[in-house]
Amino acid sequence: MMFRIERDVLAEAVAWTARSLPARPSVPVLAGMRMEVTEGQQLKLSGFDYEVSAEVTLEVHTGEPGVVLVSGKLLAEITRALPAQPVDFVVEGAKAVVTCGSARFTLLTMPVEDYPSLPAMPPAAGRVGSDVFASAVGQVAVAAGRDDTLPMLTGVRMEIEGDTVTLAATDRYRLAVRELKWQPGQPDFAAIAMIPGKTLADTAKALGTTGAEVEIALSSAGGTGEGMIGFSSAGRRTTTRLLDPEFPKYRSLLPTEFSAHADLSTSSFVEAVKRVALVAERNTPVRLAFRSGEVVLEAGSGDEAQAVEALPVDYEGEEMNIAFNHQFLLEGLGAIDSDIARLQMTTSTKPAILTGGKPVDEGAGTDYRYLIMPIRLSG
Repeated sequence: MMFRIERDVLAEAVAWTARSLPARPSVPVLAGMRMEVTEGQQLKLSGFDYEVSAEVTLEVHTGEPGVVLVSGKLLAEITRALPAQPVDFVVEGAKAVVTCGSARFTLLTMPVEDYPSLPAMPPAAGRVGSDVFASAVGQVAVAAGRDDTLPMLTGVRMEIEGDTVTLAATDRYRLAVRELKWQPGQPDFAAIAMIPGKTLADTAKALGTTGAEVEIALSSAGGTGEGMIGFSSAGRRTTTRLLDPEFPKYRSLLPTEFSAHADLSTSSFVEAVKRVALVAERNTPVRLAFRSGEVVLEAGSGDEAQAVEALPVDYEGEEMNIAFNHQFLLEGLGAIDSDIARLQMTTSTKPAILTGGKPVDEGAGTDYRYLIMPIRLSG
């Protein structure tokens, strides 16, 4: 087996495939990257850990068909460091030789016959713009739980109903919901899938740079969590197993009526929260005191360091003191993708909703909602 290809093309494809390789593989071959040159002068790079698979297909200048398995992480480091010249890859017995300019690397190969077969792509369900998909997933995935003892909270729930996709995630302290339009293969297509949050976020981010559409492929084994979802775009495809579909009934958690709302400059609000939070311990809140035309941010108290800052605000409602975990608040502000942040509140102890923009009416601007639980203030 041998092939020649441009360095930048190879390095990018190897890096994309290597991101799905396990850090601590259960068996050594799972640390490998499978490389195959086909009769049609195509190079296929693939990785699989029994949960997530990734495959890239590239055109090569010249090539001899064959298959080889080499260390994926090492190959990624090598290709990233190569000079900007064509790369020659040749298999010589039990070794693979990578040559680029005057640089030459020799890699040991692994037994390709021991490598598991990649899962087949599920049936195609529809398409969505890669940039829209990446943005939507990024907005929701921030609220996914990171505690593996509660696996249903580590996922992102995808609900498909016709041409609307709803993404939702929660870790019990906040909830993010985003609706977006897509192009279903069938007008009445409907499905529900629970996708591992980190895997979905990494995939959407990686495919978001392709500038093409992302094709979503979905299969389900009777709703038992044994289903699979696949994403493909511009010669790249990845699949992942689905989680158990159990998820909190989140729509009932979203308040529909509010007693107050505040509109602030998102960037100014973010910077102020960051500054005030410098004196806040990990789990101590940032307190917000809303008055007509002004919000006062405070953190720290008593014998501790303290910080106070005031910001102008477009505020409607009774005066209100409310407190939030500063990290959760910052992640929500970072996700709304708008110059203006709107915070809608009911009382100081009930969930608040953070949205982007300054809606003309209450029915507008609700494609993204970030619910955040306040922290009860003592006294």
